[in-house]
Amino acid sequence: MAGPLLEFETEMFLSLFACDGLLVTAEGMGIDRILLQFMRVYSEKDSLVLLLNTTTPEQEYFTEQLRVEGVTHLPRTVTSDVQSAERYNVYTEGGVLFVTSRILVVDFLTDRIPAHLISGILVYRAHKIIESCQEAFILRLFRQKNKTGFIKAFTDKATAFSSGFCQVERVMRNLFVKKLYLWPRFQASVNTALDRHKPDVVELHVSLTPAMRAIQSSILDIMSACLKELKRYNPTLEAEDLSLENTLGNAFEKTIRHYLDPLWHQLGAKTKALVQDLKVLRVLLLYLTQYDCVTFLNLLESLRSSQKIFGSNSGWLFLDSSTSMFVNARSRVYRIPESKKKLRVGAEAEKQKSSSSSEVKRELVLEKSPKWEALTEVLEEIERENKCSQHQPGGVLICASDDRTCAQLQQYIRHGSDWLLNRLYARTIGKRDAAAPAAAFELELQKSRKGAVKKVAKGKEPVQKKNTKTGRGKSRPSLTLTQMVGKEETAEPAVMGSSGDENELMGEDEDSDEEELRLDLSSDAYYGVLKEPLTVIHPLKGCTDPHSLTRVLHEVEPSFVVLYDAELSFVRQLEIYKANRPGKPLRVYFLIYGGSTEEQKYLTELSKEKKAFEHLIREKATMVIPEEREGREDTNLDLVRNLEPANATTNTRKAGGQEQSKEPSRVIVDMREFRSELPSLLHRRGLDIEPVTLEVGDYILSPDICVERKSVSDLIGSLQSGRLYTQCLSMTRYYKKPVLLIEFDPAKPFSLTARSDFRHEISSNDISSKLTLLTLHFSRLRILWCPSPHATAELFLELKQGRPEPDALAAQAVTAESDTVAESAGLYNPGPYDFLMKMPGVNTKNYSALIKNADSLADLTKLSQDKLAEILGNANNAKLLYEFFHNVANVPAPIQKTKQTR
Repeated sequence: MAGPLLEFETEMFLSLFACDGLLVTAEGMGIDRILLQFMRVYSEKDSLVLLLNTTTPEQEYFTEQLRVEGVTHLPRTVTSDVQSAERYNVYTEGGVLFVTSRILVVDFLTDRIPAHLISGILVYRAHKIIESCQEAFILRLFRQKNKTGFIKAFTDKATAFSSGFCQVERVMRNLFVKKLYLWPRFQASVNTALDRHKPDVVELHVSLTPAMRAIQSSILDIMSACLKELKRYNPTLEAEDLSLENTLGNAFEKTIRHYLDPLWHQLGAKTKALVQDLKVLRVLLLYLTQYDCVTFLNLLESLRSSQKIFGSNSGWLFLDSSTSMFVNARSRVYRIPESKKKLRVGAEAEKQKSSSSSEVKRELVLEKSPKWEALTEVLEEIERENKCSQHQPGGVLICASDDRTCAQLQQYIRHGSDWLLNRLYARTIGKRDAAAPAAAFELELQKSRKGAVKKVAKGKEPVQKKNTKTGRGKSRPSLTLTQMVGKEETAEPAVMGSSGDENELMGEDEDSDEEELRLDLSSDAYYGVLKEPLTVIHPLKGCTDPHSLTRVLHEVEPSFVVLYDAELSFVRQLEIYKANRPGKPLRVYFLIYGGSTEEQKYLTELSKEKKAFEHLIREKATMVIPEEREGREDTNLDLVRNLEPANATTNTRKAGGQEQSKEPSRVIVDMREFRSELPSLLHRRGLDIEPVTLEVGDYILSPDICVERKSVSDLIGSLQSGRLYTQCLSMTRYYKKPVLLIEFDPAKPFSLTARSDFRHEISSNDISSKLTLLTLHFSRLRILWCPSPHATAELFLELKQGRPEPDALAAQAVTAESDTVAESAGLYNPGPYDFLMKMPGVNTKNYSALIKNADSLADLTKLSQDKLAEILGNANNAKLLYEFFHNVANVPAPIQKTKQTR
């Protein structure tokens, strides 16, 4: 189905096959095809290859592709469903395996996986391999135990390496590879291969309507004003990253978070509001070019009404540009006749504002999206070409950015723009607005339904006729949308949101013709339009299966592809698709709004990738890579274990010249902790990790030190629920030095008490109060605050200095019901001890004196008040405790009776 590799793909494969390395290709240039080729080669019993960093839909796609090609030893997936005892057998059967990272880490640490039998590891999405991630941990463990296996890494995100210092070199260090293979789109062999069989491309630069252009310039003016304000309030922000051009890109929110997150809690309300406004304005820009006039106005009106409701008026709503935007947005949907306008501003209208305003009738304008008309022309042209063609009519694949656009296009092709826009208007603005009586809409809808076919375009008639014959193009059930609407649709629409959900476009389908007309496609995200010639609409983004569009492309095998929205990776995919089918015609229609932000966004994306590759080429030329980088010898410092015993002293004199037995320092880690970065970083610093299921604590550093690790959110949750009290109780009971480690991210600061929340009276419900009570109650508990997992790893190393190694069996034996306690095992039982601590007058400072002077609670009751005062060192506490033991609680009976009689 995927076809044989092209010349440059073969070159990529052979270079990576010959020598381990990191392969970086341009987005959409078929990196999954190269990975599939490697999987095909290693899908046999004699080799054991692990594939890291893939999602479940990707695993299913790769397996399906290999099945189609007749591979017998198909890849298998190892998840938590496979029992630990069975996993060794699965590993020894060989072939390619998808294994979840947490399982793989534990299996490497416990030697459940035969490391010496592993032929190598394939790493997908290699740009994500940072020092602290699980995959980097797996590669380090693999390289420690296996010096001969290969490591081959793949990625198509060159832009991920353009931020940060020496990012590509750091990733290569974590991958243990020396070679970097770069394959941009402008590489000579790629250019030659793809230019030889170019698809026939027709670029249609659609003009924005005057109103759309005015709205776009208004939004850009407002965004520019917001950016100026943001820079004025925060002069430290990089001016280059906050340019208007960058604001249009997808990475803008990530960039602004990168700068503002570390000081978010210190920012004023104005800055936070500006960041939120920029987000809203970006959504408005998207809606302007992506959806119809009604949806855009609906969003705009809902923004204004929500501002009124919540009283958080954004400054931009009062700008002149904002007023102009509202006027133009309304003029695209309706206009108020001149006579009515005059009436409204007259003195008479002022008196009777409430009654007259409700009677104002609107004339619907309902401006069509210019791209719709361009799409109509394209479909007409395809229709004519198919009629004139000697061959079988070619299939048509229409690609739009998301589900909502696809659903709108399907309805537009079936029913025409008037029907769709009237229907949308009646369900959103019309439903909300008293100025538009329901009867008028019904009339409009009836008219538009009758004349829908005629109103689209003259040349559209053949398409509509065929559509009538074939009934309805069916789609399989989608996760996010109801079934497609039929031609004679009567069902009620699904519930819609304030800004008009996807579901508002569609009603429920009848099931009568479903089996007969369902298109035979493996993807469930498509929207069927016609069966002959096969016409399908498919979203470019937002599918649960990332290869859904690829499947449809190969199953439909279209002769015509209409790109309603530009998407870089799919454009490249089409080039490779055409190069694989040199004899078959392929025409690509590229619809884009000329001079719009949509065009600018696409061009910025292209230039960013080009710059990223140029940066990588320069970095590759100057990169200095040590010979031992691959870790095949024992000279790689990243793999060196810390053989200095933790309890080694600084004394250089050896007793009688005896050699101390060298054994690496180790930490016992709870199985559940492997979801975090810390075990990987501890291992990186030379500590051996022993995974065990612990009931008490998360990390055991020595026989005495037990650590419970909490993130800030986890800390707050467990303080509120009381779980932390139980955990601290268990730790103090069984370990001499219990530690509560609170880990926070320096890039996301927090405050346990809001700045505005300081009061004269401290409430016991405050987080800081609860933390204080915890420290008062557990006097031996130590609280450590760590700004990152890296700092925690350093701290653990220091805490282990000069201390004996922990015992995994002993740590595992400690349970909540365990009788063994650390320093107090010979002194007291935990049950009576807990009871004693809850008595009045007894606290953490005086309880030990009581325990020494009384063997049991019975002995304690026999002590006199003076003796208690002597033991406790405080007469008030002694009095409280003595009265607790000896005073009789005398509840008068008559009170109870009077309550009952009432």
